[in-house]
Amino acid sequence: MIYRPVPARLPVPAGIGRLLVLTTVFICAACGLVYELELVALASYLIGDSVTQASVVLSVMVFAMGVGSLLAKRLRGRAALGFAAVEAVLALAGGLSAMALYACFAWYGRAWPALVGFSLLIGVLTGAEVPLLMTLIQRIRRQDAGGAVADLFAADYVGALVGGLAFPFLLLPVLGQLTGALVTGAVNAVAGGALVLWLFRGDLSARARWAVLAANGLVLALLALCSVLSDPFERAARQAVYGTDVRVAVRTGMKEVVLTGGAGGGEPALFLDGRLRASGEPSRYHEALVGPAMAGSHRRVLVLGGGDGIAVREVLRHGGVAAVTVVDPDATVVRLARTDARFVRFNGGAYEDARVAVVHADPFEWLRGRPPAVPGRAYDVVVCDLPGPGGTGGAKLYSQEFYGLVARQLGDGGRLVVHAGRMGERAHDLRTVDATVRSVGLCTRPYRSPGAGEGWAFVLAGRSPAPGCRRGCPQVPAGMRALEGGGAVASTLMHPRYGE
Repeated sequence: MIYRPVPARLPVPAGIGRLLVLTTVFICAACGLVYELELVALASYLIGDSVTQASVVLSVMVFAMGVGSLLAKRLRGRAALGFAAVEAVLALAGGLSAMALYACFAWYGRAWPALVGFSLLIGVLTGAEVPLLMTLIQRIRRQDAGGAVADLFAADYVGALVGGLAFPFLLLPVLGQLTGALVTGAVNAVAGGALVLWLFRGDLSARARWAVLAANGLVLALLALCSVLSDPFERAARQAVYGTDVRVAVRTGMKEVVLTGGAGGGEPALFLDGRLRASGEPSRYHEALVGPAMAGSHRRVLVLGGGDGIAVREVLRHGGVAAVTVVDPDATVVRLARTDARFVRFNGGAYEDARVAVVHADPFEWLRGRPPAVPGRAYDVVVCDLPGPGGTGGAKLYSQEFYGLVARQLGDGGRLVVHAGRMGERAHDLRTVDATVRSVGLCTRPYRSPGAGEGWAFVLAGRSPAPGCRRGCPQVPAGMRALEGGGAVASTLMHPRYGE
């Protein structure tokens, strides 16, 4: 049986009605992509491994969109009412998805079920939009299927472009993840409800109009209530994750910074993106990272990352340091490290030292823009205080090109130290980092920290005076435990010439 749309009774000329439908397609597409990006971003933050989270969300949503398109065939006879119902549920699900995902992680410790569930639900509802909108636009003015599809998808793709750009450049920095999703849901509900209640009101009975109005009003009220409660909700969720003694919690454009303890005798702790960065005094991780590299000439030191200033504190504990350059892209973290009293307790007021200079830039791009160092301007020590090789977001900071760029800044006898992950969890990371550093002509000594911090692995590297010569390799101090790191393949990201 072939379905033939009945011409709609419109309150405006057909041309304007068609433009309004395409405008709604544009808005709904933008909202749909924001929901998708919101799930990917929040899941990457909560769970980690952004590639896996993006793959799960995208594949599940695309599959669900196909299912939604098939299910929408049953609604074509009442396309206007069906579209209103789909948009109301989609606005509610998409708007609340971020809060639900965060709640599952904070109180149940598992965000995966919510991630898959919301990806399925949002995908089904998004897939149902296109067949219903196709029916509505054909009811305004019949045209060949190819032309109607072209117009519909043109508006859809442009809307997706706007939504994709609005999320990182407008919604996320201005409203944040939770409120941004709620506002997007409200826009979605208003657009879908307004189109049906005004343009296609002739298709609805009085009871149906009241039902659509009540449903959209309820959705908007719930989204508004959640928006008002978003700050208390976020505080409660943060306390569920970090405990009740949260002193500072700031989300920058790049990470979340949380300081706990420090009052009532509680031990202070610093978390970056949910991961413990430092706890109490001293920081064994930073001692193990910086100490071995400082055994030798260390007049000029470069710290890549480390905006919290804790690695800088360890550098300044060694006599003979004339200048320290810190390259970190997150100005907010550095500002907190300079001004917040609890933060200053961790870094010992390192940024108050006149020898310390800060550059707010991506370390990779900063190194790319610098020519090879000349004698007198080269660095004696380079400390890579970076998030770790386990994630994909900072993969370029563990690549062959990155280490090649670092090597250009080292002077004769200069040393490089790299955080290479945790022992036992991802042992392959240590071997890969070690092989990648060696591939740019540096001699390496993998080691791990002793005592309570023995889970951390590092790679210490230095220049050899001649190819294959081991006399230029830096020595691991007696307090550290030397490791064997060879046997893995180098990460040859971008320019492989550094491995030649």
